Amino acid sequence: MYELRPYDSNNKLYYNPFREMDELERRLFDEPFGTFFGNGDIAEFKTDIRDEGDKYILEADLPGFDKKDIHLDLTDNTLVINAERHSEHEETSKKNKYVRVERSYGKYSRRFDVSNIDIDQMKAKFENGVLSLTMPKKQAKLPDSKRLEID
Repeated sequence: MYELRPYDSNNKLYYNPFREMDELERRLFDEPFGTFFGNGDIAEFKTDIRDEGDKYILEADLPGFDKKDIHLDLTDNTLVINAERHSEHEETSKKNKYVRVERSYGKYSRRFDVSNIDIDQMKAKFENGVLSLTMPKKQAKLPDSKRLEID
C-alpha cells in the first residue's frame, strides 16, 4: 500500500549537477523579482491561439471562474481579458477554519493585439472553464484600379 503524499519535484532519485543551475537561471530570468510584485506562477492564465486561415481561435484556460467574473474589453486595437476569482477563506468568519489554502484567488489579466481582426464579427463563449474567442481576420483591401492618361 502506498501513502498519498504531495508531489515534490525536488525529490529526485538521481543526482543531476545541472539542476541547481537550471533552477537559478529560471528564477533569475523568468521571475527576477520573485513573487514580490505578484508575478508568480499564477499571474497569467494560459492561452492557445490557432490560425484557421480566415480567422484566429483563442482558447484561454480559466477553471473555477464564473462567466460573470470574466470581462473582455476592446480598446485601441487591444483586447484585454480580465478575470477575477474570490475566495471563501478571505471572510473573517471562515478564516480560522482552513487548515491549508493552495488555490489561487485574485485578478488575472492578459492583453492581445487585435489590429488585424474584424472586431465587429468577434464571438466569445465560455464552457467547462475554457474561454473561446473566434476572431475573424480583416479582409485585405484590394487596391483600386486606376488608369493614368498620358500627357
